[in-house]
Amino acid sequence: MDISEFDKNRYLSLATFRKSGVAVETPVWFAALGAKLYVFTAGNSGKVKRLRNSTKARISPCDMRGRITGAGRDTEARLIDDEALVARAWGALRQKYGWQMSLTDLGARLSGRLQKRAYIEVDF
Repeated sequence: MDISEFDKNRYLSLATFRKSGVAVETPVWFAALGAKLYVFTAGNSGKVKRLRNSTKARISPCDMRGRITGAGRDTEARLIDDEALVARAWGALRQKYGWQMSLTDLGARLSGRLQKRAYIEVDF
């Protein structure tokens, strides 16, 4: 499956790994940009903490509850903080999810969480 086909999925199961090697899977929104996938999350989430320890990750298409719906692949993921790249990733997410992303952004802005978001770049 190529990245454009993978991007047709609405959810991605992003597995990050604890120091013990145990995978923790989380369903997330994602968008493809070039040969990478981009995800946003709360800056204090477990996946952010785990990615600071290891870039090892696994991705699989899934439904909104995290049930895997297709073949997965091992990959690497990293936190990004380059403002231009974050803006492009946010734009790709906004284009893909439209009004849902706008509503999510509004809720995050009102609660003060928008500035605390972390963005993750995933190799495809």
